[in-house]
Amino acid sequence: MKPREVIVNDKMQTDYRYFLTEPAGKNFDPEFEPELTPKQMLELGVFGGKYMTDCRAEFPKSWFAKAKLSPEKRDPKLNYFKINASKPLSYWREKGWIDDDDPRGWFQWYCRYYAGRRHPDDERQIKRWKAMRRHITQIDKNCTPGDLSCRPRQRQALLHWAYDSRRM
Repeated sequence: MKPREVIVNDKMQTDYRYFLTEPAGKNFDPEFEPELTPKQMLELGVFGGKYMTDCRAEFPKSWFAKAKLSPEKRDPKLNYFKINASKPLSYWREKGWIDDDDPRGWFQWYCRYYAGRRHPDDERQIKRWKAMRRHITQIDKNCTPGDLSCRPRQRQALLHWAYDSRRM
């Protein structure tokens, strides 16, 4: 595959450039096996619909055809579990979890990774994704399989990290 340059100009990045070096949705790190694509996540309702409202030009139009978005402010009712399961971006910045190249955080990194970008931060982000399995353990331990009313905040958080918590 010939690398393709992407130039980003949105509210959080101006003239940011990266290259897509892998086919979309392919050639992931063997330890990274997300259960949901970015398109599926946006359709299910993640981050109160506030993610990706000003950066559609960067990603395929198909990702947004049925996306649940809220251009004004975060709306937890748009989330699959109708509950707020997010911390504000300021919290993530204070913790030092935001890489300058992905100022919106993990989901932005994942969208770009899925699209075919490979980046020096990949290893750290994949470790963070794997650490979310602790929430799966809690659901398995405390909930009857298929009871989506059990631990909805953890289930919503898992959706934010590309784990399909509807199947637990």
